[in-house]
Amino acid sequence: MSQHVRIQVRLPEGHWSGDVSRSLPSLVLRIEETMPLGKGRGTATLSASDDVQLALEAHPGIDEVRSLGNQRFAVDIASGGGGFVRPLRIVGVVPRSPFEVHDGWVDWTFVCTPEQARQLLSELTKENIPYRLTSTRNSGATLLTSRQRQIFDAALREGYYDVPRRTSLSKLAAAMDMAKSTLSAMLQRIESRIMNDMAEEIRRKSP
Repeated sequence: MSQHVRIQVRLPEGHWSGDVSRSLPSLVLRIEETMPLGKGRGTATLSASDDVQLALEAHPGIDEVRSLGNQRFAVDIASGGGGFVRPLRIVGVVPRSPFEVHDGWVDWTFVCTPEQARQLLSELTKENIPYRLTSTRNSGATLLTSRQRQIFDAALREGYYDVPRRTSLSKLAAAMDMAKSTLSAMLQRIESRIMNDMAEEIRRKSP
């Protein structure tokens, strides 16, 4: 069985994308592609929410910066400039691309075994690398049951979540031939699952 693991990791001092994003706290770096080249070097393609070329060119971990236009850049990473942190290399997992870096924190998603997930957290702890585990889910696991999905779709269709609402809980319950109290409890469970699953995404996209 595999798991989808989403984790935020504090990149160490000296790591090019960690340092650049820390120097510009409002900046969001979107790493579109990264490739190790051996001997600690690598390449990366990125886009940025603000002008970041000068900060990239000034960092000692970057050998060369090439503008691709529209706030997109290709960079050559110097030896020791920073790539995937050591615990990732030890466990042998690679995060999905693209991923984002903001104020020194990188947001990585992995597809790995439960054992690899446990080992990764253990190695991060041993290396004293701060991290936040934001979500884990078994591959193929569903967010809502088929019945919950039917209720959710009906609530959306009838305008229960519109502002202002186009229907009331009582009318929705009658339309679905359900007791009002039963529908209320089911909607609360549905909303709880959705909010917990989407919480980090909401925080990331909100000021």
